[in-house]
Amino acid sequence: MGEQASVKFPQEVIDEYAALGVDLPALFSAGHLGNRMGVQVREASADRVVGTMPVEGNTQPYGLLHGGASAVLAETLGSVGAMLHGGSTRIAVGVDLNCTHHRGVRSGMVTGVATPVHRGRSTATYEIVISDEQDRRVCTARLTCLLRDAAPDATLTDVRQARGDAGA
Repeated sequence: MGEQASVKFPQEVIDEYAALGVDLPALFSAGHLGNRMGVQVREASADRVVGTMPVEGNTQPYGLLHGGASAVLAETLGSVGAMLHGGSTRIAVGVDLNCTHHRGVRSGMVTGVATPVHRGRSTATYEIVISDEQDRRVCTARLTCLLRDAAPDATLTDVRQARGDAGA
């Protein structure tokens, strides 16, 4: 996923995962698909997740940003927020994603910002707004994740497998 070391996490999150010996940037990354698409998570907390993705390499035949690429960015950011909300004892699994595409983008970088709509015990829902470099809204998405208990002895590999991106 590129240079993940620059992700900003709240100190309490860093402390919680460090005590478990977990590499936060690896756990809260975009996985293999995000790597291929150039997704970079820039800031991450349960209250706000920010990430970027280049338009180049993620276009459809007409030269516009592919709607599926926007969906990947949205699901990545919303999932990171839900995982941080769930904490180290829970895993987040996406169960519903919807995207409304407002305008086409042909070049540059898009930025997604995920903010919580609902954070409960068993589900978390995030709204993700994706904007172009002129701060024009490109896509509005909503992601709902189911929060499941992680096995008490779960490893990073177990969590990744539950998320569906083993080996990321």
